[in-house]
Amino acid sequence: MTDEDTLVLVGDHSWGRNLSECEQDLQYICDLPGRKILLRGNHDMFWNPKKTEKLNEQFAGKLHFLQNNYFSCGEYALVGTKGYTFEGPFYLDRYGNIRGWDEKEAEHAEKLVEREIERLMISFEAAKADGYEKFIMFLHYPPTNILQDNSAFTKLAEKYGAEQVIYGHCHGESRFHDSIRGKKRGIRYSLVSGDCVRWHPLKVLD
Repeated sequence: MTDEDTLVLVGDHSWGRNLSECEQDLQYICDLPGRKILLRGNHDMFWNPKKTEKLNEQFAGKLHFLQNNYFSCGEYALVGTKGYTFEGPFYLDRYGNIRGWDEKEAEHAEKLVEREIERLMISFEAAKADGYEKFIMFLHYPPTNILQDNSAFTKLAEKYGAEQVIYGHCHGESRFHDSIRGKKRGIRYSLVSGDCVRWHPLKVLD
């Protein structure tokens, strides 16, 4: 990493419940070289999505918070949102095969997905309105769960012609293949959770 690079961190920046509690963690990120763009993760309690603009004002010149907006990188627009995917509970038979799931939790998950899709569309549309035609899409949650081949997130990536989808959240080798990895329908999907990439940033653009 150099001061000329752009580093996108896809969430879970701190366990702090408010800005004062995560001050040291955010300062650590500020001190890293390059331009830092942060995406909201499920553990980022300090980040109220309705106050993203205030965060960008408060950390102007130090950190960039990606939510209901976009950031440019050359000819690309970097778009994103936290995302969401249903992670169970699943009900297994004695052989370990999934035979069902909690319907109430699945219904709740669908509502969260709808909310995140709306936020992601705001991000895409803001970039499009400014003339961008090339997109890289970032999520914290994986774009699909273990039961899905596609989702509202993959369909939106295809609709807007995103070249890549980058996501995190999946930790431990047993979960590294919970979602799409590699190229599918012309889009490259990459998992960049810290332990998956062994704490080395993935180079996305030259």
